[in-house]
Amino acid sequence: METSPIPVVTVQTAPFEDQRPGTNGLRRKTAVFEGKKNYLQNYIQSLLSSIDLRDRQGCTMVVGSDGRYFSRAATEVIVQMAAANGIGRLVIGHNGLLSTPAVSCIIRKIKAIGGIILTASHNPGGPSGDFGIKFNVANGGPSTDTVMERICQVSRTLEEYAICPDLHIDLSRLGRQEFDLENKFKPFRVEIVDSVEVYLQLLRNIFDFSAIKSLLTGPDQLKIHIDAMNGVMGPYIRRILCEELGAPANSAVNCVPLEDFGGRPPEPNLIYATSLVEAMKGGDLGFGAAFDADGDRYMILGENGFFVNPSDSVAIMAANLSSIPYFRQLGVKGFARSMATSTALDRVAKALKLALYETPTGWRYFGNLMDTGRCSLCGEESFGTGSDHIREKDGLWSVLMWLSIMAARKQSVEQIVKEHWAKFGRNYFCRFDYEGLEPRAAFYLMRDLESVMSDKAFTSQKFAVGDHVYSVERADNFEYIDPVDGNVARNQGLRIVFTDASRLVFRMSGSGGGTGATVRIYAESFERDPERHNRETQVVLGPLIAIALKISNVHERTGRRGPNVIT
Repeated sequence: METSPIPVVTVQTAPFEDQRPGTNGLRRKTAVFEGKKNYLQNYIQSLLSSIDLRDRQGCTMVVGSDGRYFSRAATEVIVQMAAANGIGRLVIGHNGLLSTPAVSCIIRKIKAIGGIILTASHNPGGPSGDFGIKFNVANGGPSTDTVMERICQVSRTLEEYAICPDLHIDLSRLGRQEFDLENKFKPFRVEIVDSVEVYLQLLRNIFDFSAIKSLLTGPDQLKIHIDAMNGVMGPYIRRILCEELGAPANSAVNCVPLEDFGGRPPEPNLIYATSLVEAMKGGDLGFGAAFDADGDRYMILGENGFFVNPSDSVAIMAANLSSIPYFRQLGVKGFARSMATSTALDRVAKALKLALYETPTGWRYFGNLMDTGRCSLCGEESFGTGSDHIREKDGLWSVLMWLSIMAARKQSVEQIVKEHWAKFGRNYFCRFDYEGLEPRAAFYLMRDLESVMSDKAFTSQKFAVGDHVYSVERADNFEYIDPVDGNVARNQGLRIVFTDASRLVFRMSGSGGGTGATVRIYAESFERDPERHNRETQVVLGPLIAIALKISNVHERTGRRGPNVIT
């Protein structure tokens, strides 16, 4: 029996004033998206309308999620609205699941116009947690500032949205589903694809899988412990590390994606990945890693819980790219890091006589550099590293980088890190996070601190803490001029550089869930002497932190006794 075409319905709505996407898309408490009438629909319509109508008609988009609560309901709304707005084909991960790196990979592989990722990264899930919508553009990377501004402008004047409320898909059934719509000449197509396969094919072309497999299965087998933290990475770890590369099944834990991530924030750091930390402290395991909810961030631990700072991680990768077939074949063009990330990468770039780009925080700033062949490897201090194989940070790629380096050098994690320090020096580095601050208090804190730093006398100031004396060399509010298109990004963080190359950085983060502001303080100190490479980070950086607290008055101005998180 012939079925009737599915109707396209136009629904009247009113604009919301708070739908400007931030560094990682639009993040809010889940209750806002789920409970505020038309909030989700308004944002999806704004996102779709930001794409030129001529480009949108009949195009292909990718949709995936990290599996958090409300993702399935939101995916159905996205499908219904994409159909109504002229999108020709959606490619969606099996059961709605796709890691952020996999979305970037698929966008590039099938030349899609972009992709929608439902994730709030490392933020908590569940009904009382956070939800987010991120739009990646045609190069596979996050939206540029221009795209985000366009979405925001549409959202402020939106009066209606288009939807096909009678269109329903089965996310569990692999393959193609087609739908006839009213007033549409061609059927709307949805393809449910294996979440792992296309991404796995890409990794096979980057790494020497046989060398990694020998490391994980040979006579001197490296015992590993990988924690998916009940996010999207479970299927990827099982398929790639266990089935493809031979790691024992019991080396992968928390691999079932859960809507609330098992009741803990899916954040791969020493505070929240406690089960990994405890497992590694036992001394029986040689390599450990954890991933965040959507699989773009990672943490590396060595035997006895030896922690690899993310800023060191990207520098060590840079120094060992000759271990990787992909880089041997294509060569290395240059490196990039966010301004807040330590300068360890700079030292490798200098030794290799390669360009080093310092960008604002936000992976979108690396895209132009990679698209124009200026950058091969980039990283951020927030546990994110990637290369030009996609346009996102990539947690599993980073783990395979480390395993490849270990296989080539036949050394432990700790030996590799300490040899790197001996050769290049050690950059002691830490970050203090003050989360959930009253937004006005955070704004005025940063404004007044900039006023202090802008005083001409500040650049000649000396700070004495115990037997340490730090002399200010320069202080500014970081500004980035994109070397490709000349776009200028201002007010990207306050930084103080001292004459001994120590640094303090203060910045407000744009990646929260809409519950207050976050101020981050970063401290860095360089040590050349190998005899002083094994000191406690907090001891080394204590004097710098004391200076940061004194000049910012962060505790007095926020009523806090200390940071929420130290990493």
